[in-house]
Amino acid sequence: MSSKSKATGQQSSVENSFSTTPADPKRRRLLVTGVSVAGSVGAAALLLPMLASMSPSARAKAAGAPVEADISKLALGQIMTVEWRGKPVWIVNRTAESLTDLEKDTARLSDPDSEQDQQPEYARNAHRSVKPEILVVVGICTHLGCSPSYRPEIAPADLGDDWDGGFFCPCHGSKFDLAGRVYSGVPAPLNLEIPPYTYLSDTLVKIGEDSGAPA
Repeated sequence: MSSKSKATGQQSSVENSFSTTPADPKRRRLLVTGVSVAGSVGAAALLLPMLASMSPSARAKAAGAPVEADISKLALGQIMTVEWRGKPVWIVNRTAESLTDLEKDTARLSDPDSEQDQQPEYARNAHRSVKPEILVVVGICTHLGCSPSYRPEIAPADLGDDWDGGFFCPCHGSKFDLAGRVYSGVPAPLNLEIPPYTYLSDTLVKIGEDSGAPA
């Protein structure tokens, strides 16, 4: 074979390797569709086991659905925590003494009459609750979102002689009384939030359903 023929053959081979013929549009769409479908199926395959592993109550909480709390074993002075919309909600069984203290020395409070919109209308009272003895409140400080500590004791050394029981935020020192009302002169600007809730019975509370009146 002559050198000219060899050169022609090599040129033809290069042209064949880098074809300038446009790809078939139909074939390209088919490939893109196939890849998209495969990706969707893969994502679903990963998601379904995770959803299946969640209990019905966990799925309800994740979706922000109402949650029920049985308070039948909640003794005087005790607190229990339930989760609603990813937030801790405290339920406190207040003593008669602590309810009396809510009426005293309200001048120390920033918003004693709950004028700010931090509660449903049926909780806009001195005890900020449907039933005076049962407080239902979101356990998140209104300063920077820390979770305060429940401090029901009277006049502890670290909180002072004028402490009548309430909630203390260890992050920045904000103080709230046993109705979740914020004290003046602390970083938190607002009272603790009262969520919507209703009583299904004397001992069963549904948090997240805005009815208010006891059953």
